[in-house]
Amino acid sequence: MEKSLKSIAINYGLYLGIGLSLFTLLGYTINLGLLVNYWVMLLILPLAIIVFGIVATAKIKAYFNNFLSFKQAFSSFFITVTVGIIISTLVSIIIFNFIDPQASLEIKDILISNTENFMRSAGAPIEKIAESVEQIENQDTFAIGTQFKSLAQSIIFFAIIGLIVAAAMKKSNPDTE
Repeated sequence: MEKSLKSIAINYGLYLGIGLSLFTLLGYTINLGLLVNYWVMLLILPLAIIVFGIVATAKIKAYFNNFLSFKQAFSSFFITVTVGIIISTLVSIIIFNFIDPQASLEIKDILISNTENFMRSAGAPIEKIAESVEQIENQDTFAIGTQFKSLAQSIIFFAIIGLIVAAAMKKSNPDTE
């Protein structure tokens, strides 16, 4: 892998990490509910991460005169996204474990309330709602181990997306074949 690919991907990863961290900080300071909003956490943030990875890969492709091997395209996406989510995870660990552990309890309460309301509106049986609430109560979402497990799952998920992006963005240079 060329140094320039790594440096460009790392720079974009830093930008992504700063953006995700700013979202966490804004949610923390303005409205903790944003940090457990279903639409934001399951649709908007992953989509933003994927778009950022695609943009970084496209920039790197342009840097290489619009030629990028599958390996280079995947590496571009993967490095960018991995650096970004690692930074974001570290910021969350620092805020919710060291700066303000009480906020993680408030977030858990909001999550329980959101889950109960969603399941009631969906017509879920009371015992299923109670089971879901109990699961949330027994889980320490912001524990360092839980955060690293979530980080690993995110990296695997985005690696799969990265394979798809790499397949779509690769373009061989006919002069080198």
